[in-house]
Amino acid sequence: MSGINWRRRLIQLILALYACALLGSVAMVAGPAINDAKIAAAPGRGMATVTQVGLLRTSVDYQDEQGRYHSPRDGLLYPTGLGEGQRVWVTYATTDPDVVKVEGRGWGLAVIPALSVAAVATLLAAGAYAAVVRVTKN
Repeated sequence: MSGINWRRRLIQLILALYACALLGSVAMVAGPAINDAKIAAAPGRGMATVTQVGLLRTSVDYQDEQGRYHSPRDGLLYPTGLGEGQRVWVTYATTDPDVVKVEGRGWGLAVIPALSVAAVATLLAAGAYAAVVRVTKN
């Protein structure tokens, strides 16, 4: 394979990885927006107790308006700043009680992290592109 071909393939790889990173950034906002829409379409409210705060998820137990207890398997949406044993008001989707968030918090909280990921991905992709162009220059 010629040097030009390798250069083109490396640039295509960089662009593909960059596109994946941007898609991930969009998903970081779209996912929470979809969950919030699901909650807004059929909202319920309850008092929750934080049972576990982990690196990847925060677990809660809450009682719905019909008196049933729930422990969402995927944890709580927007759990920043919560501690074990803390009691917080939550809003949940009555059609899917596993979709539950801290009351008053919403998808807008995902915008800054998503923009940060997109900015870092842009810098890395631009740096990688510049490096490939510089190294493979004829």
